[in-house]
Amino acid sequence: MQLTVCEPTAMSAAVVMEPPRDSGFLQSSCGAEDSAASLEDVAVDTANESSEEESTGEREEETGTRDEVTTTKPADIVTEQPSNTQTVNARRPDSLSVPAAGEPGLWTSQGNGEVKLRMGDSGLAAESPLTVNQMFTSAVERFGSYTALSWKEGEQQKSLNYRDYYQTCRTAAKSFLKLGLERYHGVGILGFNSAEWFISDIGAILAGGFAVGIYTTNSPEACQYVAENCKANVIVVENHKQLQKILQVQDQLPHLKAIIQYKDALKEKRPNLYTWAEFMELGRDEPDTLLDEIISSQRPNQCCTLIYTSGTTGQPKGVMLSHDNLTWTAFATSRHVRLTDATQAQETVVSYLPLSHIAAQMVDIWVTMKVGGATYFAQPDALKGSLVNTLKEVRPTAFMGVPRVWEKMQEKMKSVGAKSSTVRRKVAAWAKDVGLQTNLTKMNQNGAVGRAPLNYRVAKKLVFKKVRKALGLDRCNKCYTGAAPITKDTLEFFLSLDIPVYELYGMSESTGPHTISLPDAFRLTSCGKEIQGCKTKLHNPDEEGNGEICFWGRHVFMGYLNMADKTEEALDAEGWLHSGDLGKHDQNGFLFITGRIKELIITAGGENIPPVPIEDAVKEAVPLISNAMLIGDKRKFLSMLLTIKCQVNGETGAPEDELTAEAVELCRRMGSNAARVSDISGGRDRAVHAAIQEGINRVNENATSNAQRIQKWIVLDQDFSITGGELGPTMKLKRPVVMKMYKEQVENFYKEVATPSTPDNPLPPK
Repeated sequence: MQLTVCEPTAMSAAVVMEPPRDSGFLQSSCGAEDSAASLEDVAVDTANESSEEESTGEREEETGTRDEVTTTKPADIVTEQPSNTQTVNARRPDSLSVPAAGEPGLWTSQGNGEVKLRMGDSGLAAESPLTVNQMFTSAVERFGSYTALSWKEGEQQKSLNYRDYYQTCRTAAKSFLKLGLERYHGVGILGFNSAEWFISDIGAILAGGFAVGIYTTNSPEACQYVAENCKANVIVVENHKQLQKILQVQDQLPHLKAIIQYKDALKEKRPNLYTWAEFMELGRDEPDTLLDEIISSQRPNQCCTLIYTSGTTGQPKGVMLSHDNLTWTAFATSRHVRLTDATQAQETVVSYLPLSHIAAQMVDIWVTMKVGGATYFAQPDALKGSLVNTLKEVRPTAFMGVPRVWEKMQEKMKSVGAKSSTVRRKVAAWAKDVGLQTNLTKMNQNGAVGRAPLNYRVAKKLVFKKVRKALGLDRCNKCYTGAAPITKDTLEFFLSLDIPVYELYGMSESTGPHTISLPDAFRLTSCGKEIQGCKTKLHNPDEEGNGEICFWGRHVFMGYLNMADKTEEALDAEGWLHSGDLGKHDQNGFLFITGRIKELIITAGGENIPPVPIEDAVKEAVPLISNAMLIGDKRKFLSMLLTIKCQVNGETGAPEDELTAEAVELCRRMGSNAARVSDISGGRDRAVHAAIQEGINRVNENATSNAQRIQKWIVLDQDFSITGGELGPTMKLKRPVVMKMYKEQVENFYKEVATPSTPDNPLPPK
């Protein structure tokens, strides 16, 4: 892959930063149930689910004290022994000190600041730094006539090639400057994925501003906070609905100079409100001089993009990403997952995940640009059911889905499969068994298998190929999941259908990915190994090797905008990014996420309990359960809040009372005629109540101690949702919010009985 060498600058010598070298550290070396016929009609019903939020493992909460550290190497993992023998560097270094005046340090909280780049001596980490403009012009030189963006207008397919894409971004940049965009000020973008979104993003960067995605689910007040925090001069909105949010708070935005609406006709004319066509016309005939001066003054170690966290435990933080963060991560990721350049075979992706989320930006904009790929835009109702139609039309070569997207696919396919004939169900069950065993064997041998077994080849012809075609994934050999935990059940379901779903892991603060699973290097429930040029360190490991996951590499962010204190909490004195996630490596170097430090439940008896494994076990034992939240912090025993799988309103995304078809079928098997959540919640249905208790009993039997047994539980009146506030944009559970919302139910668990006893766990009362 050819790279344009960065112009020599006065700061070039100052941007090189080696990772800390220490004898205690080892450097990482790398970075069907449905029949074929019934699946032809499968449609993904993801009923208005937004997936925009921080990346997997994002720092929603500050982490506590960190002590011992380990660094891993895939074939040679070294773990500090959690005993009394500690190394000299056993304690976490103090937070990073502010660098001397005039010398860039590893972090900054100033929008106009610069940082040292964490460059390596060789390999991908040593690649010359690039600005966004340099990477884009390189793409134009190599892939100028190839399709870059494609979308539907009515029934007509429109597209832009790389040459026109770049020129359109330049025109947008000149228009932003004409509207008064100042250096290091934001351009907020509020709307669904589109060519205009991409052009606004890159145009803002070329013009010297910050590209700032705003969650479409944000309230007017949340939009105001982000826009004011980044000093937005311009806000680009999709339609009248999003425009109203900005108009409600525009008097609280002193830096705002213009608003642009890129879809639909304006319902009213206002000063400084422009249609997309009017906006683009502003810069069309402007001379290039000013824009070229700004572009030539840009450096790879300067900020160009802000990603705002979800603000679960406080105000959102603006994650500052540099040009090098974006361009190097795109380069390293494309190499790691072995994408092909368009000159060989063009990669194709579908853009539908919210672009205010770094994962979507990295996949849809930057990685795709790096290899000359084509990005096709889904319809705005993609997550309400139309996504599968777009997938079947586009047939992408790579596809990224948050766990809920894969889960919804699974639920729909099971629902369709349940209505199939007995013969078809038997054929599908046989094929899935063959598919799972064959793919598990391949996984355990790291992809090195001989000729596929005859039964697998038959199953592939009868079932697997038709399933892939029905999903629009017949050309897709790279299916990924990230941004939130996914269950083993879902991974095995797709693996049994010959669709391996590879997990990746990272954060907004690591410009997206840090570890990525590969076809010849993956394990179920592992998020793979680090991208080449990146390094992983496990901090303060326990007896089982679980420690806080820390990152090093050129993907590590610059800092939080105007939040020096939060930045110092995220980065230690040696420049390692502390994720707040707990993880461990297996003997082959695969990383497994085992929990979040702030999610750990510490019981009144002092036992540390990660909630997610227990919650996942309950959902697996009782498929009727949609969401489960374990409770027990500072309590004498564990309890759990449960919700039931139900229909979701296609317009609002709010959970409804009606059960899903799958849930109704499960109830029938339990001996219940329930058709609504209200038939079940609060213990109203004895058959369902008994079945749930039986499932929890099975989970309790596998508990490592009495303290890890679930003693009480309740089914709530409605499922958790984004609109209800219990879930974040990527469907991650907002535990503090749920605790507050259901405080009464939680307190009722712990009334009266000091030490509970259950038939399966008889404990004498105190």
